[in-house]
Amino acid sequence: MTQTFELTGEFIELYKLLKLFSLSTSGGMAKAMIAEGEVSVDGQIELRKRCKLRRGQVVECGGEKIEIV
Repeated sequence: MTQTFELTGEFIELYKLLKLFSLSTSGGMAKAMIAEGEVSVDGQIELRKRCKLRRGQVVECGGEKIEIV
């Protein structure tokens, strides 16, 4: 299932998005998930915890997809 996130600023950091969508229970857990290679952005594994996500990008984690709009 694909969910959407409406971006209000220029970007959102990856770990914050995971926490916002309850894919992790805390920022620390989100950062650990990213470091372990459990998260991809636009089909590529993303290891940068503070990766800046912008409109048009798609994040995948734990079978969930989030499209930034």
